[in-house]
Amino acid sequence: MIGLDWGTSSLRAYRLDADGAVAEVRARPWGIRQLPEGGFDAALADVTAGWPALPRLACGMVGSRNGWCEVPYLDLPADAAALGRALHPFAAGDGGALYLVPGLRNPRGPDVMRGEETQLFGALARDPSLAAHATFVLPGTHSKWASVRDGAVVDFSTAMTGELFALLRRHSILGAGIGEGAADPEAFARGVIAARDSGAAGGLSRLFSARALMLDGALAPSAVPDYLSGLLLGEELRAQLASGRFGTDAPIQLIGDAALCARYRAAAVHFDLCFAEPLADIVAAGLWQLAVAAGRVADPLVVVPKEARSC
Repeated sequence: MIGLDWGTSSLRAYRLDADGAVAEVRARPWGIRQLPEGGFDAALADVTAGWPALPRLACGMVGSRNGWCEVPYLDLPADAAALGRALHPFAAGDGGALYLVPGLRNPRGPDVMRGEETQLFGALARDPSLAAHATFVLPGTHSKWASVRDGAVVDFSTAMTGELFALLRRHSILGAGIGEGAADPEAFARGVIAARDSGAAGGLSRLFSARALMLDGALAPSAVPDYLSGLLLGEELRAQLASGRFGTDAPIQLIGDAALCARYRAAAVHFDLCFAEPLADIVAAGLWQLAVAAGRVADPLVVVPKEARSC
């Protein structure tokens, strides 16, 4: 099959063999916000050029309201079989079908995810022991905390840590006039501890301390970004733990970029948390699992199947 991880800023295509192993990977800077001339159809044709006519399955923001075709969210709890049944087929410009993975919706929030669900099932495929009972953290612009029980996603929560950091760093008084400096682990830890010890007021009540400490001479200007990063990341940990929704009796499984996950592991030390080594490059495994669950890996797709829908 052909798997597509199609997000806001990039497109990655995987050609998988009969055993689900990755035979070839291609990447393009064509997220849903910056497409080549010819739009989605042109991007799909280019990134899969020369590949066989195989079933195609895509996850991520391509199925969002601003993507190629909006696919309704699937409510929790949801396992791979449920997601497989909810795949949305529609006709691409070449006459073949493209199946889109629905995101997940948590009515408890409400909260939503789109793309992370495929990573979660890729993680379960990589390490089946996690399926019984596990907590996952997927750091990013919008970090996700998720609980899996008996192979199903049963709860998740979003923290806008990455986006808040970017906004405060670039568009607030806290980052004004501060250039990029070398990493400062001590300043990062100081921010994490400030959030941890913020009590009922919460870490966001300490944001202006980044400015005050610098003006007092207690924090070097070059250390402000790491202090602010630690403060926001520490607040994410403090708030998610305070919610009581996510188990911490076993190591929490990280999924994502190694450098970003390393920051979470560094912050976790100050909360007496254990974060496992991160899993990476698991989207293809997740797409394969969902395709198998949906029975979409047996035969080539060269024409639109009868059940294919338009958007």
